[in-house]
Amino acid sequence: MLCFPQSARSPNGETAGGPSSAGEVDMRLAGPLRIVALIITAGLTWIVISILLGRPGSGFPRIQQLFTSPENSVTAEPRARKYKCGLPQPCPEEHLAFRMVSGAANVIGPKICLEDKMLMSSVKDNVGRGLNIALVNGVSGELIEARAFDMWAGDVNDLLKFIRPLHEGTLVFVASYDDPATKMNEETRKLFSELGSRNAKELAFRDSWVFVGAKGVQDKSPFEQHVKNSKHTNKYEGWPEALEMEGCVPRRSTAS
Repeated sequence: MLCFPQSARSPNGETAGGPSSAGEVDMRLAGPLRIVALIITAGLTWIVISILLGRPGSGFPRIQQLFTSPENSVTAEPRARKYKCGLPQPCPEEHLAFRMVSGAANVIGPKICLEDKMLMSSVKDNVGRGLNIALVNGVSGELIEARAFDMWAGDVNDLLKFIRPLHEGTLVFVASYDDPATKMNEETRKLFSELGSRNAKELAFRDSWVFVGAKGVQDKSPFEQHVKNSKHTNKYEGWPEALEMEGCVPRRSTAS
């Protein structure tokens, strides 16, 4: 029979090198280990917060670069400057800045802006179905009068009385809304043509039209856009797209 020798025992009966000695070692190591763990945790927390906040002088530029996308590292481009009426560049001297938008279908009204002043818009509550016309002094740039003329159910004579007596040098800003042409007659088309329009003679039901002309011009105006109402190309159901036009109109030399 094999017999294993008994371990030596201490005077108090415990085995030498037993659990009591190991426990004392663990107790002595536990305190310092907790302190080291707390220091490491605090350090890692500080690093993560510095990276997330991107604080300057955090001391970890290389680590921040690893977590920063190329798009974010590029300095943001400054916002493009806008000039009068939202134009991307200023007008030359002796020119008036304008921007105008025709109505969209029969839902959104037109806008006419001149020299950073809104002459006609839905907000101003002075636009309506048909032709929206602003008369402007071509020398000073001051608004003379702005009115809307219903070209579907209105009286075309109201429009004729408005544009017949124009003085030399008067600027005429026109923006359509819904239907600009049903009530137009030959005299109306002729008067707009004399103001410099190329498209007034062919303007039809629900076309989109924006135009800037002047009394006494010799040539056709470069400021005109026209889109025909066509079921094949219409952007909206029953209406073509809205038109937007901007530019710089030369001041007139005379306005009597």
